[in-house]
Amino acid sequence: MYGISLRACRVPDGRKPERQTISQQSRQGVGRFAIAPPWNQSEGKHTMSQAVAVTTGDFESQVLQSSVPVLIDFWAVWCGPCKMIAPHVDAVASEYEGRVKVLKVNVDEEPEIAGKYGIMSIPTLLFFKGGKVVDQVVGAVPKSTITSKLEGLLG
Repeated sequence: MYGISLRACRVPDGRKPERQTISQQSRQGVGRFAIAPPWNQSEGKHTMSQAVAVTTGDFESQVLQSSVPVLIDFWAVWCGPCKMIAPHVDAVASEYEGRVKVLKVNVDEEPEIAGKYGIMSIPTLLFFKGGKVVDQVVGAVPKSTITSKLEGLLG
């Protein structure tokens, strides 16, 4: 399982990562992952294609008051393992549309939410039901792990 500690994060040459724009990262690659990131920018926030970005302002209405189970992916632009798990999260968002809300929290843009839930490593997936955290997965995991946790919540 792959994951990145937010406290001890270093890029391959040993220095701490710097915040960069998506275009800067696309040109030079991120760490040893020299691929263009699959992110798009929507209203200044980094989001993935299928999952919806959640902010501190709409967290309560989107997550805590949700009538369906919620999966939240805590991630960051510079996180290699987050890029590994992103296609799985996108696929789950499509497959469970209407039955589960799939949201994303960029820990660099929304540190209050990450701090509130004690997110120390990314990627971290939190599973909510009835406004409470009922399960958690840390690190890059196979899609089957995510779907089995969701099926448990829905079952």
